[in-house]
Amino acid sequence: MNEASDTAPPPTDFAAREAWGRRARRRVPRSSHAGWRPPADRPDPVALLEGQAETRVPELVPIRHARMLASPFAFYRGAALLMAADLATTPDSGLPVQLCGDAHLANFGLFGTPERRLLFDINDFDETLPGPWEWDLKRLAASFEVAGRHRGFTDAERVAVARNVVRGYRERMSRAAASRVLDAWYDRLDANQVAAWVRAEREANRLDKQLVKRAETAIAKARTRDSLRAFSKLVHRVDGELRIMADPPLIVPYEDLLPLDRSHEDDVAVMRGILRSYEATLPGARHPVAEFSFVHMARKVVGVGSVGTRAWILLLRGRDDDDPLLLQAKQAEASVLERYLSPSGYPQHGERVVRGQRLMQAASDLFLGWQQVTGPDGVVRDFYLRQLHDWKGGADLDVMVPSGAMLYATACGETLARAHARSGDRVAIAAYLGSSDRFDRALAEFASDYADQNERDFAAFADAVASGRLAAAELA
Repeated sequence: MNEASDTAPPPTDFAAREAWGRRARRRVPRSSHAGWRPPADRPDPVALLEGQAETRVPELVPIRHARMLASPFAFYRGAALLMAADLATTPDSGLPVQLCGDAHLANFGLFGTPERRLLFDINDFDETLPGPWEWDLKRLAASFEVAGRHRGFTDAERVAVARNVVRGYRERMSRAAASRVLDAWYDRLDANQVAAWVRAEREANRLDKQLVKRAETAIAKARTRDSLRAFSKLVHRVDGELRIMADPPLIVPYEDLLPLDRSHEDDVAVMRGILRSYEATLPGARHPVAEFSFVHMARKVVGVGSVGTRAWILLLRGRDDDDPLLLQAKQAEASVLERYLSPSGYPQHGERVVRGQRLMQAASDLFLGWQQVTGPDGVVRDFYLRQLHDWKGGADLDVMVPSGAMLYATACGETLARAHARSGDRVAIAAYLGSSDRFDRALAEFASDYADQNERDFAAFADAVASGRLAAAELA
C-alpha cells in the first residue's frame, strides 16, 4: 500500500488541500488502479474463511456456507475478508476516509431517520474503519459487475454500469469539494428525491413504466417495514405473556439455548442491567429507551457474511403490550480490514461500528448504541444495538435490469461519495479524481478482472463444500 509522501494540509487551507490531491495523482496515477492480477503469495481463500469461522457459533457456520453457495454474488457478499486481503495489495492515493469496509450494492438502501424522513444511504457498517477511499469504491464497482453477470447483462452493459458507479462518485465528490462547507456535510438523498429522479429518467425515456412502478412500490413498502410490523410477525402470546416465536435454527428463544440447570430469570436481570448501560451510549441526556422494559429475547440468524456471529432480537415493552419495541443486538468483531490497516482506536468494536456509522450516514437510528457483554461461556463480546426495522427497504437483485442498474449504480456511487466527503478530505479526493473519465475506466477494468477472481474463489469454495472440507446446511 502506498503512503502519502507529504502530510495533510490544514483543513482551512482549501488551495493546499487541492494541491495535495493533485500531488497524490502524480505519485499514484489514476491508471494504476486498472485491472487486477492476484499476487503469487495470495492466501488460500478457503483457509481465510475457515479461520473466520473459528470465532462463530459452530452450529450456524454451515448456514453461512449454504447461503454463500447460492451464487457468485451471494459468495461475494460473504467474502469481505478475502477482498480486504486483495485490496491491501493494490495502489492507493494516501488520502484516507472512514471506510464502510463492505460497500457492496446490497448494503445500500432506504431507512427512516429520527426526524421521520426516508433516506437512501449505506446501511451496514460491521467492517467500518479508517482507510483508503479507493477500497470502498472498488468493492462497490466490483459488486455491480458480479451482480450484472448473475443477471445475464452483456459485457457492454456491465462496463457501463460499473462506470456509472465511479462517475456518480467522482461527480458528487467534485460538487462536495466546490460547495459550501455545511452544504457538503448536510447533503443527503431522501426518498422524495429518489422518486423525482426516477420520474425524470422515465420522461427522458431511459426507464420504462414497469421500473418506475417498481421503484415507487419499493419506497411505499419501506415505509411499512417498521417495528410494529416486525412485532406482528415475530411475537405471540404464551400463557398471557409476549414471547418471540421460535423458528429454529433461524430464530431460537434465549431460554431454549440455556442448560437445563441454568435460571432464565437470572439472565433477565443481567439483560436489564445491560440495557441500562447501553442507554448511556445513546445521544441526548434523556432517551425514549428509558421508558421501555425488557420482556424477551431470541437469537436470530442474519445476513450472509454475518451468519455465525451472535445476533439477538430484544423485545421491549413501553406503556403496555400495545406499545412494543424490537431491537437488534448484533455482535461486533474486529473489522476484516484491521488485518491490513491500523487497528481500531476504540476500546470496543460495538463502539467502532456505531462511531463509524454516525460519521458516514447522513442520519442514524435513534436507538443506535453499543455494549459489551460477558456470555455464559465467560467470553467477553462486543455488540451494537439498533431498531430491528425502521422503514427499511432495498434493491431486489433478482429483478434488476440494465436500465435500473444504471440508475441504482449512480445512486450508490453518489451516496458513497457523500459519506467519504464527510469523513475524509473531499477537496483532495476530488482533485485526485479530476474531471475526466480516466478513473471511471480504470475501475471498470478492475471490476471486471475482480469478478473473474470472485468466480475462481467461488469455484474453490464450492469444491471445498463438495469435498467435505467445509460443511454447508440444507436450506429450504
